[in-house]
Amino acid sequence: MFFNLHSKGTEVKMNSPEQILKQYWNYDSFRPVQKEAVMSIINGLDTLLLLPTGGGKSICFQVPVMMMEGVCIVVTPLIALMKDQVEQLKKRNIPAAAIHSGQNKNEIDIILDNCVHGNIRFLYVSPERLRTEIMIERTKKMKVCLLAVDEAHCISAWGYDFRPSYLLIAEFRVLIPKVPVMALTATATEDVRADIIQKLEMKSARVFKQSFARENLSYSTFLEENKEKKLLQILRKVPGTAIVYVKTRKRTKEIADWLSRQGIAATNYHAGLSFKDRGNRQSDWIGNKTRVVVATNAFGMGIDKADVRSVIHFDLPESLEAYYQEAGRAGRDRLKAYAVALFNRIDLEELVDAIERKYPPYEFIKRVYQALANYFKIPVGNGELSVHNFDIQHFCGTFGLALGETHFALKLLEEEGFLQLSEAFNDLSKLMFAVDNRQLYDFQIRFPEYDSFIKMLLRIYGGEIFTEYIRISESELGQYFYATPIEIENRLKFLQQRNIVEYEPKRDKPQLTFLTARHDATTLPLNHVEIQKRKARDFSKAKAVVSYASSENRCRTLMLLEYFNEFDASECGVCDNCLKNKKLKEAISLELAEDILKIIRTEAPITPKSLSDRFEHLKEKDFLRALKRLLENEKVIYDQNGKLVMPH
Repeated sequence: MFFNLHSKGTEVKMNSPEQILKQYWNYDSFRPVQKEAVMSIINGLDTLLLLPTGGGKSICFQVPVMMMEGVCIVVTPLIALMKDQVEQLKKRNIPAAAIHSGQNKNEIDIILDNCVHGNIRFLYVSPERLRTEIMIERTKKMKVCLLAVDEAHCISAWGYDFRPSYLLIAEFRVLIPKVPVMALTATATEDVRADIIQKLEMKSARVFKQSFARENLSYSTFLEENKEKKLLQILRKVPGTAIVYVKTRKRTKEIADWLSRQGIAATNYHAGLSFKDRGNRQSDWIGNKTRVVVATNAFGMGIDKADVRSVIHFDLPESLEAYYQEAGRAGRDRLKAYAVALFNRIDLEELVDAIERKYPPYEFIKRVYQALANYFKIPVGNGELSVHNFDIQHFCGTFGLALGETHFALKLLEEEGFLQLSEAFNDLSKLMFAVDNRQLYDFQIRFPEYDSFIKMLLRIYGGEIFTEYIRISESELGQYFYATPIEIENRLKFLQQRNIVEYEPKRDKPQLTFLTARHDATTLPLNHVEIQKRKARDFSKAKAVVSYASSENRCRTLMLLEYFNEFDASECGVCDNCLKNKKLKEAISLELAEDILKIIRTEAPITPKSLSDRFEHLKEKDFLRALKRLLENEKVIYDQNGKLVMPH
């Protein structure tokens, strides 16, 4: 039985949010703000949710959906994050699926069919998919109960990770006008928040926000010429697991190898590693077989490890938004943790200089675009959503292009919405039966030598293999069937040639997707005004990082909070500057106390007012702190007339 809690037309089951939370996530209660956000969605209201990294954003849209009828479409920019979320939901027996650039048209078709006619509750998609004809047509047939927009700051040009494709979401909302939207982000300034509400066309949006303050997290920065030595010192001083962030893939290996030689169990991680290597290294770290992972910013999204004791930035990030998000992966268990940034003077100069390199000349960008069209032989007007294996080094060598400058040109073309780049895909192979049970049985009769092989597939993967693509490992199947991976691959290809299965061997190269039909490079519609605005904003963000890192006296938590428009907090007391200021105040207080004692010894009895006048050149609170210390320790006392004297 269902009842309607609001006028938006979404039916809601008669389970409380707490019951759903306990049933699927085994939590007894919500964290602050979560319940309010859940109820906002249940009541059909557009909702903007700002929670720090590890604050439990996903639960805020997943719980209400499990109280509703229909599918939740989740827009998120990262394939790795999609896969992680889908796997987490499936482990909780919640049907979920994802559509991304690594899938063929048939696989996408089946997933969308399952959303229309099956029991899929969560469909994860990249924003680029919202514009495709198949997504538009199937959405019209779906019963959609919620549109969730993860990493919502990507819709804002004011944000640190702007994605033009996010601007498609408002257009997509026209298809589901009565469906509420929930926008979620961990990092958004006041300008970005306003932009999210405007760009998503949120109506009377409810905004829920936890403070960006993390009481258990101590922030520090260190100006160090020998950063390796300081890194080792920190890791030896702070026990427990750690993440060390660096800028380049090469440096991940150099630092991890160096730490290993120092006796610290470390590994490296970046998006260019094989799917298997990334999975193994992540699992070893999560399982505490490896203590330290040295990584690029490709590491961390969607990784659920609460007991990280330190996050160390060996290289400074490009923005405080990125720093806050990455540093926030420490101490998600709410126990004491440390976020440390190491830098030298050259790092600060390089941070600002790098912005100039990020924006190559327009003529060079057009040259790269033309070279791509030639490389993949795509005529003007064709190629929309076509996917290609892409070896950037071979591409640059073919056309005589500088690798670094080409990389930034490609990123800018991606930001402008012309193409999408994936890292080395290295996904598992995919398999699905293309026939029904009866046709399969007929094939087994005609080819008895394949009977045991087919039965093995059915035993391992069950009925799902008839309705959706299943990720498979040829080597694992070989262990079951006592055959080599090549023999398994050949058997699957034989079945494919006879239209018994749909088989897609894994791809192990980076992918490039053309998001639009190919333009004439000479008239490529680059938005020059917006690009210049982004460049200016990037300069501003880099300078904010420089200011944060080089500050020697301001509370670092307050600096971060003020960046995110929180102005009502007090000093954290645990960052490097607060601790340094505390020691300085204590030293000043001790010195001042001695000066006060000297005067009382020679001039007692003396009124507090007369004594205070002798120190009018100092701050009154410093004087009072020192006098209070003397009174508490009974170094001075009041006589019966209220004057200060030495004790007898």
